[in-house]
Amino acid sequence: MRRYAFWALLAALVLTQICYPLAGGGTRAKLTVLTVLIGYILSVTHAAATRGPRAALALVGTATLGGFAVEAIGVATGFPFGTYDYSGELGPKLLDVPLIIPLAWTWMAWPAWLAAIRLSRSRQARIAIAAVGLAAWDVFLDPQMVAEGYWRWQDPTPALPGVEGVPLGNYLGWLGFALLLMSTLSAIGGRKIETPGHADAPIIALWFWTYASSVLAHAVFLSLPASAVWGAFLMGIVVLPLAVQQAKRR
Repeated sequence: MRRYAFWALLAALVLTQICYPLAGGGTRAKLTVLTVLIGYILSVTHAAATRGPRAALALVGTATLGGFAVEAIGVATGFPFGTYDYSGELGPKLLDVPLIIPLAWTWMAWPAWLAAIRLSRSRQARIAIAAVGLAAWDVFLDPQMVAEGYWRWQDPTPALPGVEGVPLGNYLGWLGFALLLMSTLSAIGGRKIETPGHADAPIIALWFWTYASSVLAHAVFLSLPASAVWGAFLMGIVVLPLAVQQAKRR
């Protein structure tokens, strides 16, 4: 797959996300699903094209299948995210989990991993950085989706100050599963996923865009200032050092 195709997919994703705060009602749900589908295609095809089929299959196995499994367990038992349920606005479900949800895990797991391998040479540190980055993204994701009514917790307390509706335990659950996901991805993905490459530029751009656009959207367009602040700080822990590193190399 030619490099410009990845940039084209990224451009389509950005355009879809820009449209989201300008839309309303059921259109937002459709744009959410479209964003995840584009992001999923971008991450999986990039993994396959730049690291080979083994890496792509490892990504799908850990993030897509693993993501579905942990969500199904979570909905059925309340572990590890707390007791929650999904509305019917995000499309078809299997075991009460919208099929789009594990695709979202996959979409953001890949840029989190590619960012982490640029920040450390230690396998353990890379796993930790990638897991923290992926879990921190949820500080943006969950408050936004809860505000839209796409899912809800039965007991959303205690919560981050100013971020009502999402229990602290959910973020700990994200971090725990993200650590398992990244550990498994590193173990079975092969040596190629451990080495940064020039062709990773669209995915690194996706990582930076996700952070910056989430802060802006929550602060300005979605009336979620507290999650804008928390997300800017927590996801910034892994995004901003990479931004500084990339700036020094230019």
